[in-house]
Amino acid sequence: MTDLPPLTPETIWGIIKDTIDDATANALVWHYLGYRLNSDGTWDCSAVAPEWREEYPEPPDFIESRPATVKLTRSIPKENKQLLKEKLGFEGYKVDELVPRKTRRATIANWLLSYMHS
Repeated sequence: MTDLPPLTPETIWGIIKDTIDDATANALVWHYLGYRLNSDGTWDCSAVAPEWREEYPEPPDFIESRPATVKLTRSIPKENKQLLKEKLGFEGYKVDELVPRKTRRATIANWLLSYMHS
């Protein structure tokens, strides 16, 4: 996970616009949650908050896992729930674009933006 893009508004837009692949979007969240991949392929979660570490001893795929994405959404402070709109001007997806994969990517983007502002 050493080749992650920097955590910038451009990166957040890349997640929203789907120019950053799912694996990288997931890896960004994992990194900022504290997950680290050991050289032997196992995960070190010693820096992960207990509420994540207990439920997810290995990082979840936020694109595929609704429960993990719900947990991610709930971990965003209330005052940061609208950051995509307030800071980036993102008005959401069109109705015909509302599919689980895109809404989960928006959750990832909002969580990362919240992380940036905390």
